[in-house]
Amino acid sequence: MDLNSYSFEFGEHRGKKVIFIRFPYSTQLKDELKKRFPSAKWSQTNKAWYLPDFPSTRTQLELKTKPLGHTLDLHIHPVNQKAFKGLRNQLQLKAYSPNTIRMYLAEFAHLLKLIGEHPVEGLSPQRLKDYFLYCVQKEKMSERKINGKINAVKFYFEQVLHRPKMFFDIPRPKKPQLLPKMLNKNEIKQLFEQVKNPKHLLILKLCYGMGLRVSEVVKLKIGDIDSQNRYVLIASAKGKKDRYVPLPESILGLLRQYYRLYKPKNFLFEGAYGGAYSKSSVQAVFRKAMKSAGIRKKVGIHGLRHSYATHLLESGADIRFIQELLGHNSIKTTQIYTHVSNHTKTKLRSPLDNL
Repeated sequence: MDLNSYSFEFGEHRGKKVIFIRFPYSTQLKDELKKRFPSAKWSQTNKAWYLPDFPSTRTQLELKTKPLGHTLDLHIHPVNQKAFKGLRNQLQLKAYSPNTIRMYLAEFAHLLKLIGEHPVEGLSPQRLKDYFLYCVQKEKMSERKINGKINAVKFYFEQVLHRPKMFFDIPRPKKPQLLPKMLNKNEIKQLFEQVKNPKHLLILKLCYGMGLRVSEVVKLKIGDIDSQNRYVLIASAKGKKDRYVPLPESILGLLRQYYRLYKPKNFLFEGAYGGAYSKSSVQAVFRKAMKSAGIRKKVGIHGLRHSYATHLLESGADIRFIQELLGHNSIKTTQIYTHVSNHTKTKLRSPLDNL
């Protein structure tokens, strides 16, 4: 498909943002478009073919992608627009992940909207403390959200304005020590039995079988998988670290079946419009399987990763080995699974039994 033969226009269709595709009438051009994008649809009203305006679609069409946080600056006073853009530029220069950039921009934008035309660089440490207190007392924000807000503000003043650590003494709310939510082995089996689509089943089995984050599963590429030696490269994971994870032997048959059926070209799991499969689609697959299996636990798909770590621990795996497989920086993060596992607890004898 020669993109130069087509013209593209951003617009809306039935209340959704789309990309209209126009070209001189030609059966060949139409067939090439439908072959490359089977989900392309015809709009009789606009007399044009169209695709949803997703980042992956823009990438495939070699169109300029929207800057992160492009809708947030609409409500920021012009006096603070430069500060908002400066934060975004610095985050990108330091190669922060898109998710972290979105979170920092959203938290910073909240502050900028509240202060209106007052320049953000003129805020004193006391004024900022008052702002954080307002977020806790008036807006009832969670500990996690407040910590994210503090991180975003600190980054702006220290990394963009290059001021010394002037907010070092801002008290951090203590994070609640919540145990990870997980599924037992019978529930995992029930979950898998409900999934008939080979692609969806393989995704869920990789999440559990290798303890992967959703972001890691959707970024897997064909070249990352060594089926002969049974290991998978998890490239540029959280913290921009690479690691190797063993590929479960039981999954090889399903993996080969999936490859024959779908013939992926770059990413192992490709979206309908090219590029990587979306995280939201994976989460929807998990929720549907949970509902079909009749499992009422309030567990998200990240619970498969927690289940993997807990079941490894219960099978006798060394906790430092589990730390390496999960890609944790600190052993303290991995040690939380010792509070979830029943393996060692059930072997303990009460002092009463020894009387």
